[in-house]
Amino acid sequence: MAVLTGCTRAQDSAALTHENAVESGQLTKATLGAGCFWCTEALFKQLKGVKKVTAGYAGGHTKNPTYRQVATGTTGHVEVARIFFDASIISYKQLLTVFWHVHNPTSKNRQGPDVGPQYRSVIFYHNQKQKKAALESRKKIAKSGLWDAPIVTEIEPLENFSKAENYHQNYYENNPNTAYCSTVIAPKIKKLRKQFGYLLKDEDKDEKNAEIMN
Repeated sequence: MAVLTGCTRAQDSAALTHENAVESGQLTKATLGAGCFWCTEALFKQLKGVKKVTAGYAGGHTKNPTYRQVATGTTGHVEVARIFFDASIISYKQLLTVFWHVHNPTSKNRQGPDVGPQYRSVIFYHNQKQKKAALESRKKIAKSGLWDAPIVTEIEPLENFSKAENYHQNYYENNPNTAYCSTVIAPKIKKLRKQFGYLLKDEDKDEKNAEIMN
């Protein structure tokens, strides 16, 4: 029991350290739209150096919109994931590399079953350095041949971000057995683990190895 208690305290302490780093601004932020934010959040949480991912809305003209408002496609918002990461462990450019592979950047206002301008592919940059990196990354991926059709991903300054409702946070972790999670998100995570094993957190590497063994 003492060992379990010690382990729990260590985990709580680590979680608190991460939260403190987020709140104090010690971490770098990236904001990406790649379809449904349930997917985007679940995918980027797998990566080493990523300390927290928040599902939210960005880019629209309505202040603090609700999910129902955004879902109408009339607010101008995009479902996004705000990623807090340690740039000494994973770089912004590496996050963008993953971004180009885990969704279809040639599909305008649609990702799989999710249709509407709120699902458009977009990189919201936080500063000029991110803008430059995003433009260079988009140009590079367009020339790479990874996608046959033209890239339609927008690159915009971050505006009007707001956190989504609590039930959208950690959605995949909290609802892994729902139809959407099992048929849409789980295959994306499996693909991510196959392509980017070197960028996974240690616990996710263990899960990947277990999948291979089975």
